[in-house]
Amino acid sequence: MKSHTFIASAALALSSAVSHAQFVKGNEAVEPLPSGGHKVQIPPMPPAAGTSKPCRADRNCYAGSWRMVETEAGLMECTEPYARPGTCRASSYGSTRRSRLWVVKSKGVWLQCQYPDLASKCAPMFARPPANLPYDAVQ
Repeated sequence: MKSHTFIASAALALSSAVSHAQFVKGNEAVEPLPSGGHKVQIPPMPPAAGTSKPCRADRNCYAGSWRMVETEAGLMECTEPYARPGTCRASSYGSTRRSRLWVVKSKGVWLQCQYPDLASKCAPMFARPPANLPYDAVQ
């Protein structure tokens, strides 16, 4: 009986770790509210990006790394960091391996990080090239 209890406890701990692993600890873009909800910021879209036609998440037009963006609807994988309507879909993190970047805000700066961890390789989104080139990873 003890082994069943241990297995159940381990499974619960693992599922809890997986559910928390998809969020970036320290992401200033997600602000907890006293009511238990969250207020979420999305990176501002540069004027030049607003004139381009977005690649919809449900089309085959995107070949790059998916941007993992925390939105009001929860964690989404998007074709761009600005999460424009139609460019995001529900997160498949933990069930499907693909190239990803994590969009976070730290110390007032928008970053694209290699993993859901601010200690991983992160590049400022709005810096000039080559400083803004992100480090993606299959995960």
